[in-house]
Amino acid sequence: MPKTSFRLILLITILALTGLLILGCAPQATATPEITPTPEPTVTAEMIPPTPRNAEEVVLFSYEEDGYAHLFAYIPDRMPLTRLTDGDWDDITPAANPDGEKVAFASNRNGYWDLYLLDLESGETTQLTDTPQFEGAPAWSPDGVFLAFEAYVDDNLEIVIGPAEDPLNNSVHLTRSPASDHSPAWAPGGRHIAFISTESGNSEVIVADLDRTDGNRFQNVSNTELASESHPIWSPDGRLLAWASSSQSVGRSGIYVWESSRNLPAIWVGDGDWPAWNPAGDRIITSFAAPNQTYLTTYALDGRLLQPLTPFPAAVLRGLDWANLTLPDALPENLQQAAERTPAPLWAAIGEPVAEGETGRWELVELEGVHAPYPQIHDQVNEAFDALRDRVRLEVGWDALASLENAFVPITVSLDPGYEEDWLYTGRAFAINSLMTNAGWMAAVREDFGAQTYWRLYLRAQLQDGSQGEPLRSQPWDLGARYNLDPKVYEQGGTYSPVPPGYWVDVTALAMQYGWARVPALPNWRTFYRGARFTEFALTGGLDWYSAMLQLYPPDVLVTPTKVLPPTLTPTRTPLPTWTPRPTRTPRPTFTPSPTRTPTITRTPTITRTPTITPTPSITPTASFTATP
Repeated sequence: MPKTSFRLILLITILALTGLLILGCAPQATATPEITPTPEPTVTAEMIPPTPRNAEEVVLFSYEEDGYAHLFAYIPDRMPLTRLTDGDWDDITPAANPDGEKVAFASNRNGYWDLYLLDLESGETTQLTDTPQFEGAPAWSPDGVFLAFEAYVDDNLEIVIGPAEDPLNNSVHLTRSPASDHSPAWAPGGRHIAFISTESGNSEVIVADLDRTDGNRFQNVSNTELASESHPIWSPDGRLLAWASSSQSVGRSGIYVWESSRNLPAIWVGDGDWPAWNPAGDRIITSFAAPNQTYLTTYALDGRLLQPLTPFPAAVLRGLDWANLTLPDALPENLQQAAERTPAPLWAAIGEPVAEGETGRWELVELEGVHAPYPQIHDQVNEAFDALRDRVRLEVGWDALASLENAFVPITVSLDPGYEEDWLYTGRAFAINSLMTNAGWMAAVREDFGAQTYWRLYLRAQLQDGSQGEPLRSQPWDLGARYNLDPKVYEQGGTYSPVPPGYWVDVTALAMQYGWARVPALPNWRTFYRGARFTEFALTGGLDWYSAMLQLYPPDVLVTPTKVLPPTLTPTRTPLPTWTPRPTRTPRPTFTPSPTRTPTITRTPTITRTPTITPTPSITPTASFTATP
């Protein structure tokens, strides 16, 4: 074959192959734009991370044990409750990353609230943010690349998304509203984030669709008028969303589960206030708060109780997560040191009874620098009060316990109705000055436990630069709204008020650490303002009211009629029978004087004017004629 023909055939072959190659590449280039919009539906299953090798189901907690919150880990039937962090600061809201090797959390160990990362293998802690503003409640994206978290911006909590290594670098604001938006939870599919918002007037669960930017991006999935939702969390498969709800009138308080694929109301599962899914997605562990104690329990999805109420070692929970974690066989040195630490008591009682007896007689101690009608308190609890007062001064920045509405109240002083057996009489209680609420320095959050109402009290920090307190997430209850002439608001004893700006300190949580428990509101608090008792705390020492009174008074004083039937009650009840004067309306027959109008008939004396007509005496001048002789 001639070389020319061979070259021609070779050229034609190359051109043909090149054409086929171009034709083969062309559809791929045109297909890429068609594929890009469609991967989202398939991402849900693909982005669920596999279970890490050698991982175990670990429950992570943050709770207050000595006035500070620390991180703890717990493996049922294998590892007891073990402290992971320690120090004179707070570590809250732990969240395990998808790999199970690290835990993100919020801490004020550097003086301000920032995000941190704890490496479980090495025990090293890395600071992720460094600003005076508050950052907290981190939530991981399913691939572990991003974090959604709370950030205090423009006097308000907002949801922000940023890279996991540097969350504030190229961050994006998911929310920008005057409402409080907090507690984010990232769906396993990666395309939705649930959070709590107060934009509707009360705390609701909102689900944000990250693929939308129009007005339908946010969906209210709880829709409850008189309930406050909190702590949303997705199931591992992204099909279910659980949250806690505190109902004020209708409905039940507790844990609710909402199915994302169906537009139906959420289903009540059981009592609780902070849910967390197990890695398999078939159980929910939750804390269950009593007025001054916290318990743990576990539910199946159908509401069956899988674990009885177990007392928790602390009354205040600051975070809960249940995840597959890879823990080393031996904890790193710094984690081991934290685990071995035993916190010292915050106070110790000093004093002895002044008289012997069955219960012993104790004296009252003067409270120095405290303004109150009777600035005294029981000798067994004065150290607890002084220690709490110093701690409040440190955390809040001002001496909030220097002005009390009441401390000890003598038995001869009558308090409001319903206070007959109040702990103020025992010298083991105090009530903070409630006028601070009107000044905007105190806020009360309503918490119902069965038929009883309690209050969580917050004090406004003096320094509002982020170094004291933290932003308020719960909506306060406005007790004064009952006077706004709205019958509905009056019957429910007030209404929710907007979340106030600024940094606040949970004084109720602090008081519990020092033994001071809040007291319940009186049953009539909705119509009787002072019956709310939202500023009163008591340290009972395990005593009932009568036994506590015997430490101050002899038994005969407590049975004297002057206390049981005070003289002021008898006159107030006697006016009730004095309404009997109503029969004294019998004077109505005394209208009989109307017949006495007959004297008006005796106008006959007017007839006696006839004597005036008889001018005959004037004719009697006949006597003048007899004078002629």
